[in-house]
Amino acid sequence: MLDITALLVFAGALFVAAASPGPGIAAIVARVLGRGPGGAVAFSAGVAIGDIVWLAFAVAGLAVLAQSFYPVFVAIKYAGAAYLLYLAWKLWTAPVVAAPAEGEERRESRLRLFLGGLAVTMGNPKVMVFYLALLPNLIDLSAVSLLGYAELALVTQLVLALVFAAYILLAARARRLFHSPRAMRIVNRGTGAVMASAAVAVATR
Repeated sequence: MLDITALLVFAGALFVAAASPGPGIAAIVARVLGRGPGGAVAFSAGVAIGDIVWLAFAVAGLAVLAQSFYPVFVAIKYAGAAYLLYLAWKLWTAPVVAAPAEGEERRESRLRLFLGGLAVTMGNPKVMVFYLALLPNLIDLSAVSLLGYAELALVTQLVLALVFAAYILLAARARRLFHSPRAMRIVNRGTGAVMASAAVAVATR
């Protein structure tokens, strides 16, 4: 088992980093504001699992391997950016209603949303850089067992779940303030622009 103090420091640093707005947070918030909370969990889960993959690379010391597969990560990055642009277009052109129809929400593929969130994180190698910069200062990575990795992964998922849930709840509450068609048009187009900005941020990093 890993030292509890090291895990707490890791959790605190990750919380600060995760709570700082980035492409993933921008995409989650924009999606909730424009389309409601339905599907936000699936998208957020994809973002969080991407962190676990980068964490595994960092713990296993596979930075060199990640660089060897750089073209693959570039492809994933642009796929994630393209998906965010698609979501931005859907938000910009969404019908001006206070909330999406139930049937429309059900038609959204949770798997596609999950893969979209995964692509956003996997296309951002700065996530791995964060883990590579932080973990060696807290833990002897050469001595991390499978149980130790499981502990790090669990802490990561708990911290990200807390941060993402807070953003989703705040965005859902903010969305309820907009009732008129004009207000919803502004929200849809504003969140579409934010989503497009997140796509640009992912593509240019």
